[in-house]
Amino acid sequence: MTLNGVRGALLAGGLGERMGPLTARSCKPLVPYAASCRLVDFSVANTVDSGVPELVLLSLHRESDLVHHLLKHWGTQTGTRLHFGPHDQLLRAQGGLESGQVLPARPAERGTADALLANAEYLFAPVATDLLVLHADHVYRFDYGPMVAAHRASGAHCTIGVRRIELRYVRLFGMVDVDADLRVRALIEKPAHPTSDLVFTAFCLFRIDALQEVLAQLVSRGVDGWQHDISRDVLPEMIAEGRPVLAYPVQGYWADIGTVERYHREQLKLLTQPHPIDPRALPSTLADSTPRYVAGSLLGTEVPTGAVAEDSVVHPGCNIEPGAKIVRSIVLPGATVAAGVTVRDGIVLLNEHVTTDRTGLTDDQVRREHGRVPQL
Repeated sequence: MTLNGVRGALLAGGLGERMGPLTARSCKPLVPYAASCRLVDFSVANTVDSGVPELVLLSLHRESDLVHHLLKHWGTQTGTRLHFGPHDQLLRAQGGLESGQVLPARPAERGTADALLANAEYLFAPVATDLLVLHADHVYRFDYGPMVAAHRASGAHCTIGVRRIELRYVRLFGMVDVDADLRVRALIEKPAHPTSDLVFTAFCLFRIDALQEVLAQLVSRGVDGWQHDISRDVLPEMIAEGRPVLAYPVQGYWADIGTVERYHREQLKLLTQPHPIDPRALPSTLADSTPRYVAGSLLGTEVPTGAVAEDSVVHPGCNIEPGAKIVRSIVLPGATVAAGVTVRDGIVLLNEHVTTDRTGLTDDQVRREHGRVPQL
């Protein structure tokens, strides 16, 4: 099935500062995940599988690396065309990204709404009636087709994904208040005192003409008259004007990978039964092989005789030496855990060589925030 008239916008420009050293040498969308792929691959796979005709990349940081990955692993998809915004004509003309080529930097943006405005000519093409806005750092599998059908049938100006979570965690997300018909009455980003257990999953579907009208109104306020953000400005403006904004319940597993702790915890959840997502069914963009469940761990590479991996995620391209022991930990590509070393409840980073025992996440891996609460 093809979702005619739908254009995708993939927000992939954030610095990922809360991810600490995980994003020190990589843009956040390219952080490895589940011993099989990278964070960006979830949203791209969902888009392709749902039949969205075109997906426009909205990126800023280390964009050349991200473009190289997308062209290599997703550039041959026949159903969904990847569009690279201002770089698209250049990349099409030269047949891809040349070795060592660095794309020209895009102008700075203040927020996600600025990304839409900067790419308006690619997103708001005449053939598109609806814009599906996605993030490149969310882990979930979802068919957007039924959401598109419900959106169009309702006549909504925007339909947002929502799900229920424990009330104590709502302050980490966008809180959503709805009426009995799932019409959104309020969207409050990171509320200090949550009153609803419904949160915004940060993917949504806009009617393009309505979105353009609201963006024009916000721009008319001047640069400092708004926060340049979709969930802090665009959606609250639509709701305040009385435009129809509807909530679409999202079933199944969904995770926003925003911190080192959450990155560690959500991957270990993949080891539970039943698996919230089966990594063996994900695109294999880290290696040609499919990861395997072995004795409670998810392995993207062989663990040699004499080494132990318990309740851990071991990515392709790492080296676990005989005598090493990995417990409830994540080992990333290029990492080495030396013989006789035990790593518990931690993350071994890209190309890191661990030669002494380690327990827990290191101070360098975790950026402490004042008043931080446990992550969902």
